[in-house]
Amino acid sequence: MKKADLNGILPVLPTPFSKDGGVDLDGMKEVVTFALSAGVDGVVFPGFASEVEKLTADERSSLLKVVVDTVAGRLPIVAGASAAKPELVIAHGKTAEALGIGHLMVQPPKELGEAEALVFMTEVAEGLPGMEIILQNAPAPRGSDLSPKAILKILEAVPAVTYVKEETLPAGPAIVEILANRPAGLKGVIGGGGARYILDEYERGACAAMPAVEIADLHVQMDRAWRSGEQSKARDLYIRTLPLLAIQALYRMRLTKYVLLKRGISIETDVRAPTPLLDKMALADIDNNLVELGLLESSVMEGAA
Repeated sequence: MKKADLNGILPVLPTPFSKDGGVDLDGMKEVVTFALSAGVDGVVFPGFASEVEKLTADERSSLLKVVVDTVAGRLPIVAGASAAKPELVIAHGKTAEALGIGHLMVQPPKELGEAEALVFMTEVAEGLPGMEIILQNAPAPRGSDLSPKAILKILEAVPAVTYVKEETLPAGPAIVEILANRPAGLKGVIGGGGARYILDEYERGACAAMPAVEIADLHVQMDRAWRSGEQSKARDLYIRTLPLLAIQALYRMRLTKYVLLKRGISIETDVRAPTPLLDKMALADIDNNLVELGLLESSVMEGAA
């Protein structure tokens, strides 16, 4: 698979589970097909939004194969490969490489100091020659929360790290500092945070964003408007999506799966990760947002009431 540059909207795909608690491979194919129909520029799996910590190695590899088979070489795929030890990251990376994937996303374990994170990433890169690595820098307490200076040291020492996914809070100043001091091998910085800060990230030079997938079509429209110089259109879309994304910050993958179901994707809404339940008022709030965004007809809501 060609290692195309990463730009635009690269959603992190959720993991559909079946009624018996296993992974739903057919549902995974539907989710990928939905992302493709939305016009995304690539897909990411697995990541935090995929409940990656709750998947076995076999589940990860079987789901990733569905992603690869469904994408069929049309778009770049980023495979999440984070793990507690370099050898585990390398094992995940080799699985992805065998499927033809050329980009890995890796976060150093949050327990490591900044100097140890550099050693960790060096070992990972040495074990996966030829792979391009996206260094994920998520905020504490879940992420490694590396400083821009630490990231720049990793970029200088590990040429295989060609992208940074910067999602500390606030991400904007970190993006500016990394890009202002970028080494020659850095291809770009990618935004995170569920696209809740996407326009600020783009304004500061981010080349892409990795939101969840449930409104990927609107994120694609926003991205295209921004890149074509239609900033007012992009901002209007951004403002309209913020209420739903605020709810998504609370309910995470439960909301993602519920919205996908409401949009015609045949998946269960169950999750494995500890996530707040969606009560009737939360569901009604989500539905109202979908109506306002033009993604759900009010008659459908009334029929379900």
